[in-house]
Amino acid sequence: MEKILIGKITSAVGLRGEVKIYNYSDSPDIYSTAGAVYVNDDLMNVKSVRTQKNMVVLGLEGIADRDAAEKLRGREVFVTEDDLPELPEGQYYIRDLIGMEVLDSESGETIGTVRDVIQNTAQDIFDVKTTEGKQVLIPKVPEFIIDISLEKKQILVKLIEGMRE
Repeated sequence: MEKILIGKITSAVGLRGEVKIYNYSDSPDIYSTAGAVYVNDDLMNVKSVRTQKNMVVLGLEGIADRDAAEKLRGREVFVTEDDLPELPEGQYYIRDLIGMEVLDSESGETIGTVRDVIQNTAQDIFDVKTTEGKQVLIPKVPEFIIDISLEKKQILVKLIEGMRE
């Protein structure tokens, strides 16, 4: 069973044992739908979930006061693969894309492998390490991304001239 990192506890909130979490996932809903989370290696049931500004605030069973919550500061929060919601067609988890082979759709030549997905732009950008050891950034738009196959662990792309330099 693989654990997926979804956040990190940054501080205690209030006096009732709630903790504030820096959320790594797209949605805070994952905390309530999972029902339980791993705090480092300890499985803990979720009592309550709310948001405060851009942070998630969790109430966890067994954590009843501020002192107990403070002891969790700095710990990472995980869910299991089974807790991840199924994504709509055409959407993928970044963890599934990293390591995928990137192929030229016309020649079939291997361009490289995805080492990261940059998400702070208008569209996602694949950070690809080429077979020559260089970096190529490929926007995840239909003009460049022809097909993504999770089964084959391959992404077919059509690059414009000069993109690989």
